[in-house]
Amino acid sequence: MTSSTQPQSFPDLHQPWYTQSVDQTLKDLGSNANKGLTQGEVDARSQFYGPNEISDDGGRNPWEILLDQFSNIMLLMLIAVAIISGILDFTALQDGQMDGGIPFKDTIAILAIVVLNGILGYVQEVRAEKALASLKQMSSPQVRVIREGKTLEINAPSLVPGDILLIEAGDQLSADGQLLEAANLQVRESALTGEAEAVNKRVTAALDEDTGLGDRLNMVFTGTEVVQGRAKLVVTATGMATELGKIAQMLQSVEDTKTPLQQRMAQLGNVLVTGSLVLVAFVIVIGVLQAGDFSPLRELIEVSLSMAVAVVPEGLPAVITVTLAIGTQRMVRRHALIRRLPAVETLGSVNTICSDKTGTLTQNKMVVQAVTTLQGAFSVTGEGYEPVGDFYDQGQAIATKDYAERSEERRG
Repeated sequence: MTSSTQPQSFPDLHQPWYTQSVDQTLKDLGSNANKGLTQGEVDARSQFYGPNEISDDGGRNPWEILLDQFSNIMLLMLIAVAIISGILDFTALQDGQMDGGIPFKDTIAILAIVVLNGILGYVQEVRAEKALASLKQMSSPQVRVIREGKTLEINAPSLVPGDILLIEAGDQLSADGQLLEAANLQVRESALTGEAEAVNKRVTAALDEDTGLGDRLNMVFTGTEVVQGRAKLVVTATGMATELGKIAQMLQSVEDTKTPLQQRMAQLGNVLVTGSLVLVAFVIVIGVLQAGDFSPLRELIEVSLSMAVAVVPEGLPAVITVTLAIGTQRMVRRHALIRRLPAVETLGSVNTICSDKTGTLTQNKMVVQAVTTLQGAFSVTGEGYEPVGDFYDQGQAIATKDYAERSEERRG
């Protein structure tokens, strides 16, 4: 496997690497199988390609979440009524025509309902976004690479195309790559292809361009897991350029559809808004015609606005939000994280979920939960392949080392 120089321009990561030889791939990527990349090359590629991460365009910032809470047509109508009512009260104060009433009482009451509804929805959805973000950042996997002839351990997001990556049993792939060396390598690709059986991977000659994803034996992919053997590979794609990134890109392009409840609420809002506007116009026109001039216009506007507010069920948005929030909390207690409140309503209509659970929905990591020995049964806690967790004997945490020593004493 020959050495080569840094390419004059960075290669397109979407080309079919599996159709060419290892030497050609190394040449195109400007890498060296034994020495890897230099730090200067790593910095340049990192700046050009960006971090090795699957971007999530579906995430919303707090401002977007807040604005979404006030996109309901009925809430928008209430806000408009509150603003107009406030303007009328302000002009009445300026002219000394408040007649001893509490200024801005209608404005305050309406805005209180609107703000309460917004706060309830905002708090719940921000919590869900933060929970999702924390789940993504719970573990930043470490990978072993060869750079400048030295084996280093780095964070997976720091990988760049052309890196020489070393993998072994138990590792989860953090980038797509072409195999340079492989020894008894088996990779479980269920998270990507849905196939439960591990695939034997090996260094092969160039494959045909129409070779399916699951048959590219000289390639390994992001999100898959090494179950046996070890290998050395050259990274051919990172981040959104990986096969997993392409799937994520397609999912992000799917437009959100409104739930049946949202559709009904929008229809009801349109009817109420139209009816309210017609009512306001009717009251003002009749009042002006009866008076013969525009002198009672202020009173007519106030009366018509009061009637418009009476038509709109101010408490309905808040009641719906509270109901959905309660449903969300119940789902959380059942270990289901709801990202957006309206999803609760749709999920409530689901009786059965049929899915391929070979790692596609789960982390594809088996964790020991119980151990039975001659001394008794023990429960175990843990998190994937992370070296964390405790052993419990009848609900009490135990130190395994001390327990083993006591067992030896009893045995003696």
